[in-house]
Amino acid sequence: MRLLLQIVTGALIVGYPLAVFFGLQWLPPGTVALMLCIALVLRLALQRQQVKAMMAPIIVGIGLTAASFIAKEQQWLLYYPVVINVSMLALFGYSLKHGPSMIERLARLKEPDLPATAITYLRTVTKLWCGLFIFNGAMAWYTASYATLAVWTWYNGLIAYLLIGAMFAGEWLYRTFWLKKHD
Repeated sequence: MRLLLQIVTGALIVGYPLAVFFGLQWLPPGTVALMLCIALVLRLALQRQQVKAMMAPIIVGIGLTAASFIAKEQQWLLYYPVVINVSMLALFGYSLKHGPSMIERLARLKEPDLPATAITYLRTVTKLWCGLFIFNGAMAWYTASYATLAVWTWYNGLIAYLLIGAMFAGEWLYRTFWLKKHD
């Protein structure tokens, strides 16, 4: 049951922009906000023994959805992607300051014995990810503040994920060749 709840709440969090868009097509903003708030509370309850760094954005998401429910206003729902990008920026930025960099940590999952020359490269890649989170966060804020719900959904529910996927795939592919070249 716990695994099923994790899958459902995880899918809802990833599909948050689509849940907001389609939910608001058929339900009042307060109802959509309450459903998303419940999903985030469940996610927080399930998350508490896992990645503690990701608790803050869930708590802020609960605050945003609760505020939207209380105000019966959809606008609060639109700022959650901003929170996620700021949280990821903080996580990656923190790793740059306190090391090892986030991308080094991820790379070591597959390749525990990285050559020393890779560390500088992986720090640079972590900085690139920080740049992507700044860009995505700025676009999420802009679409939440000034764009239509449809534009907000397109950017936060598709384009942002495509950018992240392209960055992930491109970096992984380049890193694979880079490590072979510098091995």
